[in-house]
Amino acid sequence: VLYKEGLGVGTPVPVTPEMERVKRNQENFSSVLYKEELGTGTPTPVTPEMERVKRNQEHISSVLYKEELGTGTPTPVTPEMERVKRNQEHISSVLYKESVGTGTPTPVTPEMERVKRNQEICSSVLYKENIGKATPTPVTPEMERVKRNQEIISSVLYKENVGKVTPTPITPEMERVKRNQEIISSV
Repeated sequence: VLYKEGLGVGTPVPVTPEMERVKRNQENFSSVLYKEELGTGTPTPVTPEMERVKRNQEHISSVLYKEELGTGTPTPVTPEMERVKRNQEHISSVLYKESVGTGTPTPVTPEMERVKRNQEICSSVLYKENIGKATPTPVTPEMERVKRNQEIISSVLYKENVGKVTPTPITPEMERVKRNQEIISSV
């Protein structure tokens, strides 16, 4: 509703063949117009390949894939199959904690204490507690340069104070690249 407010006056552009092509494509893509002016089709003979695809589609169907199943050939249970089955039971979200058994306690090492302290420091709740005093550092030219770069990169400020731009003429090389892009796009 609001995207056309304050639009202003536009500059008329001549209709180019490219614009006509895009408009035709848009009409073809339209969900309302894509069947208009369809015309009559040419019947094609049913080939073995088409029959094979149709049978595959019926087998893939969630309704029909078990119909006419027939009897299977039993295979012996191999050690590999037993291993996979055990792994699946361990991976299961229901069974992975069943029959855990007793664990072996490990002593608390200095490394474990250090990791625990680091986790507490990294915690989003605790990282600002017990800050203590800080030593002020002078603002160096390098710090000012980095701060300016951060402001330029900022998504809020990158369009402020843009200034004037100089239009570049369309060169034959640019036209060639544009045609190549259109060819790649249509493929």
